[in-house]
Amino acid sequence: MIKYRNILVVIDPTMPEQPALLRAVELARLEDVTKIKVFLAIYDFSYEITSILSNEEREEMREGVVAHRKGWLSGMIKPYQKEGIEIEPKVIWHSRPFECVLQEVKENDHDLVITSAHHHSLLKSFIFTPSDWHLLRKCPCPVLVTKHHGWPPGGNILAAINISDEPEQMALNERIIHEAKVIAQLAKANLHLVNAFPAPIVNIALELPGFSPELYSDAMQQHHQTEMEEYARKFDIQPDCIHIVEGMPEDVLPELAKSLDAELTILGSVGRTGWSAAFIGNTAERVVDSIQGDLLVVKAYE
Repeated sequence: MIKYRNILVVIDPTMPEQPALLRAVELARLEDVTKIKVFLAIYDFSYEITSILSNEEREEMREGVVAHRKGWLSGMIKPYQKEGIEIEPKVIWHSRPFECVLQEVKENDHDLVITSAHHHSLLKSFIFTPSDWHLLRKCPCPVLVTKHHGWPPGGNILAAINISDEPEQMALNERIIHEAKVIAQLAKANLHLVNAFPAPIVNIALELPGFSPELYSDAMQQHHQTEMEEYARKFDIQPDCIHIVEGMPEDVLPELAKSLDAELTILGSVGRTGWSAAFIGNTAERVVDSIQGDLLVVKAYE
């Protein structure tokens, strides 16, 4: 099955290893026609402000730095080229990495971007930079954030969907499941669906006469169960692989991913901006920090 034909790998020169490149190579080995571009954006402000050099000399120095880094990338990918994988390096001089990544995706029709999570040794967790969040919110194709977690055959993939009557969310749910099914088939993994629904708000429960939190939870559970079973039937997913859990997504997803030892967790993003995006970012940050496996973020179709 052909899924990813044109992968863009975002290289982080500060990392001693490049998990994103390794994951891209693994995917390429599963699909004969996949091509990979390893992409590095570099910038040094000191080259722009020095008054000793002329414009031509500064440009020559920038070109020298770019050429040096391209040589570094070429050495990194040479073993995979010898293996027969179609892979090429690209280095550009740019002060805002996420902007040039987005431009590269749009200009060259990349269908997957892979980046590496940044591991903070003191905090013993993974952290995201502002550029990471911009990329997750604005990239038109799926973004795979990879960690040091293998994808062995027979493993588990967890896809999180949000039960809603909104057309945009319904379309995003279907895209998430479709993406998850294809990857599960490629990786020979088991696909699980999860949906988290909120518990009743305590203040409402206290202020509304006759309001029963137990009946509310039962009704919500049944509603979400019915909707999830419909998705399972539509996409041919086993009933015992759907999970409906009361709680907040940032709590439910890491716990279920851990219990399943999920190699990959798939989330959706509607690409909001402003305060809404900040809230989504805070929620996602807790999920990213807690989940040990890879994370794939899928956007709704434009």
